[in-house]
Amino acid sequence: MTLQGTSIIGASRGQGSESAGQSINPVSNEALEPNYSAATSEELERAVSLADDAYQSLRNTSGADKATLLRTIADNIEASIEDLVARMPLETGLPEMRVRGEAGRTCGQLRMFANLVEEGSWVDARIDRAQPDREPLPKVDTRSMLRPLGPVAVFAASNFPLAFSTAGGDTASALAAGCPVIVKAHSSHSGTAEIVGLAIQKAVADCGLPEGVFSLVYGSGRTIGQALVKHPSIKAVGFTGSYGGGRALMDLAATRDEPIPVYAEMSAINPVVILPEVAAEKGEALGEGLFGSLTLGVGQFCTNPGLVFIHADSASSVTGKLVELVNGSSSAAMLNAGICQAYGSGLDHLRNHADVELLASGSCGDAQNQAVPHVFQTTASTFLASDDLTEEVFGPATLVVTYTSDDELAQLFGSLGGQLTASVHGTDDELASHSGIYSLMESSAGRLVFNGFPTGVEVCASMVHGGPFPATSDGRSTSVGTMAIYRFTRPVCWQDCPDALLPDELKDANPLGIQRAEV
Repeated sequence: MTLQGTSIIGASRGQGSESAGQSINPVSNEALEPNYSAATSEELERAVSLADDAYQSLRNTSGADKATLLRTIADNIEASIEDLVARMPLETGLPEMRVRGEAGRTCGQLRMFANLVEEGSWVDARIDRAQPDREPLPKVDTRSMLRPLGPVAVFAASNFPLAFSTAGGDTASALAAGCPVIVKAHSSHSGTAEIVGLAIQKAVADCGLPEGVFSLVYGSGRTIGQALVKHPSIKAVGFTGSYGGGRALMDLAATRDEPIPVYAEMSAINPVVILPEVAAEKGEALGEGLFGSLTLGVGQFCTNPGLVFIHADSASSVTGKLVELVNGSSSAAMLNAGICQAYGSGLDHLRNHADVELLASGSCGDAQNQAVPHVFQTTASTFLASDDLTEEVFGPATLVVTYTSDDELAQLFGSLGGQLTASVHGTDDELASHSGIYSLMESSAGRLVFNGFPTGVEVCASMVHGGPFPATSDGRSTSVGTMAIYRFTRPVCWQDCPDALLPDELKDANPLGIQRAEV
């Protein structure tokens, strides 16, 4: 495929002349063709106007037709897989296996949402029938269901060029809800975004839907991104990235004349607790599991285990194997120079902390933007006295914190902000006798993991990929799984509405055959 390097504005291509830069191969620092052009203010306005027009149609499109769109997008991405295999590794340093695996996940979640909206019960239809003879006052007929918010702005993520980007979970769930989407491409993988964007553009056309259902724009977050969030026709934002970026979007959205929700996944260190008995029984296996989770994807997963709480008397049972594996490990390229520089700054901070010990580090290769695995260790008293040790170091590094009592462990959990995950390892007897820790885990995280590691997020109906602030901007939501659709909806109630005017989901005959709560 020959890449054009321009935005996708509905059914058309952008014509902007201002450069948005080139993607950079993180392994060689080589600039990749083509040079991408930033969307002009006129093109952005047209993209939003088209989305606004498309909303009037898409919001009333049947679940079956939305399902066809989502499945067609998945089919088109699969048809583009060889183009993705050729381009994405150059932009990200990720191997072909990761490209194919992430493409499979992306297509799988598109089809998951297709099944959801095709069946239709997700709208939470509720019916309270009238009781005109009720005393002392008659009861009116009220019926409610979830309806789409309107056009949604999605900011593509750096660390998942497919699953959390152009056709990722935010886009899939917004389209499933009936919301047109404008994606702001990430500069690290512009070509990947264009390939996927064209697959979506073609699907919209193939399904006979309004062109404004989807647009993809290139440009700076400070110009194009901010203009998108501030536009009065945008009704919600999806974002995966840094705390600074997410917080900036939250603040910007809150200052609009009409504030809008920003669903931002931002920062987490995902604590892992290893209780003493299981450490003694399975220390080597736990060390191997930690190493695998820590270094998966060069530590660039948002569920990377950046913090390990372990009893001081049993720490060496686990860290012995972990240190051995980390010392024998090699570096790998991170996704881009900015992420690598931030990782280096985080390592320097830990190295320079007077009461933090470096336990192990791998060897560094000769290629560019290399991330070397590291393990540090400190005590609970030091951690509790150092707020800066709770900051995320995005990459293959973890901090082992040794504690001496269950009370101290509770204090450690109490010192943390919101997390995406919290994990605990223990024998059956230990898990039964440490029930107090579960309420602390539940209060601090969106997903509780027992005798496992946090990396690897299953895409399914029950998954929660979210958590209290600052893990996400709204801990009541998830960006993975079918519950993600609710972020882009609002409830609407019809009172004493004639049956012929009701949505099919609320009509007396229930023509769609969905599950409803009826009184």
